[in-house]
Amino acid sequence: MSANPNDPRTQRLKFREILARPGVTVMPGGFSPLYAEMCEQIGFECYFVAGSQMSAFLLGVPDNGIIGLRDVVDHVRHVAARTTIPILVDADTGFGNAVNVHYTVAEIMRSGVAGLQIEDQEAPKKSGTLAGRRCISLDEAVGKIRAAVEVRDEIDPSFVICARCDELGAEGGTFESTLERCIAYVRDGGADLVWLNSVQTREDLGKVCAAVPGPVLTIWGGPPESAPTIAEYEQLGVRIALFPTLTATSGLQGAWELLNDFHDRGTTALAEHAARASAGKWGRAEFRKLTGNDRIRELERYLPAGQQRDYENTWGHVGALHRKP
Repeated sequence: MSANPNDPRTQRLKFREILARPGVTVMPGGFSPLYAEMCEQIGFECYFVAGSQMSAFLLGVPDNGIIGLRDVVDHVRHVAARTTIPILVDADTGFGNAVNVHYTVAEIMRSGVAGLQIEDQEAPKKSGTLAGRRCISLDEAVGKIRAAVEVRDEIDPSFVICARCDELGAEGGTFESTLERCIAYVRDGGADLVWLNSVQTREDLGKVCAAVPGPVLTIWGGPPESAPTIAEYEQLGVRIALFPTLTATSGLQGAWELLNDFHDRGTTALAEHAARASAGKWGRAEFRKLTGNDRIRELERYLPAGQQRDYENTWGHVGALHRKP
């Protein structure tokens, strides 16, 4: 019997397969169940739910440790429910010390996702892409990872624990201390993979990938125009090339541009935008397909005959599921 793709353990084992195989895997990220489903339909194998994007798009606040455990758990269960690809969740600092981490991991595991990352910043944390970061001691960070691994093993050993190192660019941080932490998080903490954050040179990235006794996930911290290609990431030994805000920030920019154009030119801007989307290489995103709208009609067969809807003699907007009058 084949594995159930909607079973969290199936997704967790798939994530472990991705981490164990040679080569690099690209992981887009954002915040939305719809964007995660879009990534799956396009062909990406995994998806990241970013704390910065949950903070921004769900609460409208900066990435400064304001979002809490309950916010994260309540949201990511919807992401996990709408996709069959592994979901990695940003759990910030674990929302406290090693004791808090124990409960954080247990709660997030029950949401059905495949794994989570815990970073080594002091609380309240700062955005991993901005200045002002300060890290806890190496001993405390290792202890938090060990607490995460212990509760993981009690509930489901297939769940993935990612240890994020924010030491590069943080107060007092050096490449040497960063490398020491990345090695210790796997060797002493038992993390399944390490997230090297804010790396700005290919040389540093290659050294970490060669020295860490486990898979390395990274995002580029240097100028975007100098970022490695996907092929270069693979050559350097990266296992997961993460683009943590890609879906959310691209949607944000698209909305900003269209809203400004609409404000200036009215409905002409909307018509031109729709025409460009339809004529583009990939066409328009199929909103109703992504949200599973056809499933509603299928399920309505269980309604009494008098409650079933008349789709033949009713209609909606052109471009939607409709019948013209």
